[in-house]
Amino acid sequence: MPRPGFRSSAPAPTLPDADAPGVVSASRRRLRRGRTVAIIALVALVALVAWPVGLLVWASGLLQHTPALSGATDTPGTTYLLAGTDARGGEGGIAEDGTEGQRTDTILLLHVPTSGPTAMISLPRDSYVEVPGRGGSKLNSAFAWGGAPLLVQTVEGLTGLTVDHYAEIGMGGVSHLVDAVGGVNLCYDGDVDDPDSGMVWTAGCHDVDGPAALSFARMRKADPQGDVGRALRQRQLIGAVMGKVSPSSLVLDPRGQVALVDAGTGALTFDEDAGVLDVARLALAFRAANAEGGITGTPPIASMDHRPGGIGSTVLLDPEATPEFFAAIRDGSLPPGQVGGVPGA
Repeated sequence: MPRPGFRSSAPAPTLPDADAPGVVSASRRRLRRGRTVAIIALVALVALVAWPVGLLVWASGLLQHTPALSGATDTPGTTYLLAGTDARGGEGGIAEDGTEGQRTDTILLLHVPTSGPTAMISLPRDSYVEVPGRGGSKLNSAFAWGGAPLLVQTVEGLTGLTVDHYAEIGMGGVSHLVDAVGGVNLCYDGDVDDPDSGMVWTAGCHDVDGPAALSFARMRKADPQGDVGRALRQRQLIGAVMGKVSPSSLVLDPRGQVALVDAGTGALTFDEDAGVLDVARLALAFRAANAEGGITGTPPIASMDHRPGGIGSTVLLDPEATPEFFAAIRDGSLPPGQVGGVPGA
């Protein structure tokens, strides 16, 4: 400690000169780094917002539409009709088998009630129904005669439900859709070697690619449940694809998003009123129906070999139970789980 009256010889501490070149350079570097981080964060934020918006606009432009809706008076809830079409000899790897033109291999009714469980009901394509202007025939014939509009009217007459939106799934395009999601896992409890569909299967569950999934969906003759069994497998296939499509699985995979949208819009055709948001709602409804709290199955079936004459073997829906069944679907009063089924199965 310096003595009183004496001045210390130690130099006084000095503060850095704010104008010194080294200090200015360091300050500017820190400022530039801060600005760079802010710009990168802003660009990333814009990209996160702009990408899904751009993808949505792009997807909207790719949607294919067809006239389908009847304009009938609305019924409670939201009803979707999904038709799986099988174009012979067309794109998608479907082989010629002697059938001319286009047909519906799968017809699914998806209903979201005002309250209650979402239901997805497989309507056997050979169901004996009244086709407007044609009389009694197979449900599949409505599509062959009048395309989507006549099929919609026939289903509305059968179920008492007004179809709000229609989606047509080209089964050939499903092959590309399966490949776009990286394949799916499918299950069937039987050995199959069916030359008509190309399905070769060992009983159990297997990971499959697009062509194998298409064969799985098309096989009918080797299935003891016939048309109903095929409808159940096609529903399983669509459910497996939907299960692979989740925001979490695609959020960091822009290339996967583009491939999926491209394959999906190529495989699907929608009614004239449907937009991208309606497609999204349909997908959510499909997932809800296949979840634990949903309803899946068929209407009550009285006979798998009903022969009314002139049109061969048909599926006869129970004439007494079917109206009550669809009323309960409409009102959301059925409990969750499996419904319907093949008599004696």
